Amino acid sequence: MAVSQSDKATRFRALHHGPGAFLIPNPWDAGSARILAGLGFEALATSSGASAGILGRRDGKVTREEALAHARAIVGATDLPVSADLEKGFGDAPAVAAETIRLAAEVGLVGGSIEDATGDKDKPLYDLSLAAERVAAAVQAARALPFPFTLTARAENYLRGNPNLDDTIKRLQAFEKAGADVLFAPGLPDLEAVRTVCAAVSKPFNFMVGIKGKSFTVAELTAAGVKRISLATSLYREAMSGLVNAAREVKDKGTFGYLDRSLTTPELNNFMQG
Repeated sequence: MAVSQSDKATRFRALHHGPGAFLIPNPWDAGSARILAGLGFEALATSSGASAGILGRRDGKVTREEALAHARAIVGATDLPVSADLEKGFGDAPAVAAETIRLAAEVGLVGGSIEDATGDKDKPLYDLSLAAERVAAAVQAARALPFPFTLTARAENYLRGNPNLDDTIKRLQAFEKAGADVLFAPGLPDLEAVRTVCAAVSKPFNFMVGIKGKSFTVAELTAAGVKRISLATSLYREAMSGLVNAAREVKDKGTFGYLDRSLTTPELNNFMQG
């Protein structure tokens, strides 16, 4: 029997309040979602970068309709709770962010993130007051749903040219006050910064693994106070690295050594539905 959206939402919320930290990997399609579920992960999340990549585009170049269709496919692939990277909510106005949360729930998602990056290279971050207002609107939409939708608020300073830890904390604290369930600041430079952020907020903190030199072990992140560990585009990039390396071997050497390293068709089929 299929798991209800409400049950998934309750299960997802509980993961944030259990012991230690939990991993939430980021599939890029239904097949990769099935593989991750088959490996025993407890929840999944979409990645805006991966969802753009499968369409042959760069991150930030996907429409709301495309992002939600992508999420729907991943939700439908497993019985796991799925949260979504909803970027800035696909609009500047708080009401647009709120509508995005409502639409996210309609495709079966039980969580989603709203970030404070504008997408405008001349002014990459929203002013704090507007950023908090946008989070508050998204929270209000989430609270109006008939199940506990987990709203994550992201402070994008470190990815948008403003590596200011004090401002990042100030933003996260404002988002917490606005009602966000989970807080997220991708790109923190070291474990000391992670510890400082986790100590400054009381809501569960999500750490993003995936940046070379700025990714740490589960044990280290748990000790620093992290509750949720996401993988961003890193699994997708690793899969694409395998594609590039195999294709280069074939084109440049005329050999097929990659076959010795790859899953067999029966092994892959074990993860898929008949």
